[in-house]
Amino acid sequence: MGNPDFTVRFWGVRGSIPCPGPETVRYGGNTACVEIRCGKRLLIFDGGSGLRLLGNELMRNGQELDLDLFYSHTHLDHIVGLPFFAPCYEAKSRIRFWAGHLKPPYDIAAVLNKMMSAPLFPVPMDIFAAKLDFRDFAIGEALRPHPGITLRTGPLNHPNGATGYRVEYGGKAAAYITDTEHRAGGLDKNVLQLVDRADVMIYDATYTDEEYPTRRGWGHSTWQEAVRLAEAAQVKTLAIFHHDPDHDDAFMDRVASEAAAMRPGTIVAKEGLVLSL
Repeated sequence: MGNPDFTVRFWGVRGSIPCPGPETVRYGGNTACVEIRCGKRLLIFDGGSGLRLLGNELMRNGQELDLDLFYSHTHLDHIVGLPFFAPCYEAKSRIRFWAGHLKPPYDIAAVLNKMMSAPLFPVPMDIFAAKLDFRDFAIGEALRPHPGITLRTGPLNHPNGATGYRVEYGGKAAAYITDTEHRAGGLDKNVLQLVDRADVMIYDATYTDEEYPTRRGWGHSTWQEAVRLAEAAQVKTLAIFHHDPDHDDAFMDRVASEAAAMRPGTIVAKEGLVLSL
């Protein structure tokens, strides 16, 4: 029986670029965005194109919104949804943006402002009516954004850096590990620490082991490596995530079948999927 107060919902599950269309309709074509609810608190992980759908859903409730958005990193596919996130245009909203991978002279406010500036975007972030707060932290810090909620953080192996997160609440743990490339010669100790005995492990499984040799150095991992990590860390449920845009529904069905055979209970993340811890 899961904990109804601690849930995970997927709003975007792709990597690199949105890929909507008839061949991706079942798993979804939006880029990374995951909602984790801890009681009444809503934590958002990454602001890819799936963030637009989440924002529209939140606005339907008509409530005052107090949100935290945690970025794994700020490559375009993970931030592109922000200008279309409806709560940003609502004066009653309060949104905190967190990032740990950036090094001076960069910070999260500067990067997001740069994305929404000419000639890249027609209107600046000044158009937002919400109360915004920008919080840069050092990877490795433990974050406590609200009472009873702890986020452990750690470095991931990705070009320009990335942050992995472990959310602890009510005696349960969910790990969000995306945009990381596994290392030759053994399992990544930083990842193992974050996912140790996690109830849910969301992991960047962009490629297969067969595809990986021609994509070495691109900053992503495989679903087989995800299984190896989950086994070593005694993870309860592994959720394969950050699907390659060229992997259509039929391809993902094969991955789901093979992964479940290798480690029963493994799932492939789909848009709209809800997991209760």
